Amino acid sequence: MNRKLLKNPTLLQKHIQLRTAEKVLPDLVYPEDPKVLARASAVLFLMGYQCCGNGAAPEPCLILNKRSTKVRQPGDLCCPGGGIMPSFDPFMAEYLNLPGFPMAAWPFWKKMNAGNPKQAAILRSLLFTSLRESFEEMRLVPFDVRFLGPLLPQELILFRRMIYPMSGWVGHQKRFMPNWEVEKIVYIPLRKLLDPGSYVRYQFAFRDPGTGQMDRRVYDTACFLHQETNGFEVLWGATCRITLNFLDIVFGFSPPDLDTLPLVEAEMDESYVGGKA
Repeated sequence: MNRKLLKNPTLLQKHIQLRTAEKVLPDLVYPEDPKVLARASAVLFLMGYQCCGNGAAPEPCLILNKRSTKVRQPGDLCCPGGGIMPSFDPFMAEYLNLPGFPMAAWPFWKKMNAGNPKQAAILRSLLFTSLRESFEEMRLVPFDVRFLGPLLPQELILFRRMIYPMSGWVGHQKRFMPNWEVEKIVYIPLRKLLDPGSYVRYQFAFRDPGTGQMDRRVYDTACFLHQETNGFEVLWGATCRITLNFLDIVFGFSPPDLDTLPLVEAEMDESYVGGKA
């Protein structure tokens, strides 16, 4: 079934919309306090039918940003997105209801808006935030994005921040223009994300740059290793959790048990949580 979906992007998008509506919407509750949302972020779990380079044929891919050295968590792979603007985003989000815009085209919008208008308005605002930030970071054209449904919120543990992911599909746009926050755009084929052999056990600790001593806390987690021509990228943390949540909802896929995965060790220092954004 998964192979059939990956060969048919139209069928895949419909399947994602149905699965997110069945598995996420019934239990999804957004905080209605604007002060709570002001401390949160909305990101776009962006996919598209893209060519991954080296003459490869286009295929369904997850599209991520690699964070530049000018921001916090440099080098990490992340979904485009950012902080919510409570005084701006809810107002502008109303335009997403216009014909042809992402929310109006979502098949479950009318039912949700009729049944729970407050939650529907928050969802619409979060989608707008993710689109606005994606335009700023990589010049994603919002009108070319098809909304596929919300995913489960994830907590960014190091910064005590909640992330609200929105899944979307970019149609015709094939080139993006990263801003100063983004080192490069990374395309990961969905078929690779569904390969159990692409996952490793990521174990790292923090080093104090002043003393050189290792922090006693050691973080041990499953992550995805993305092989590229000139090396590899590690997908871990909140973005990996969002990705695994998506794979479970849409494909029923889970990575192998942590104890069975090959070990990859890493060290980090205070510069990882530095930067401007």
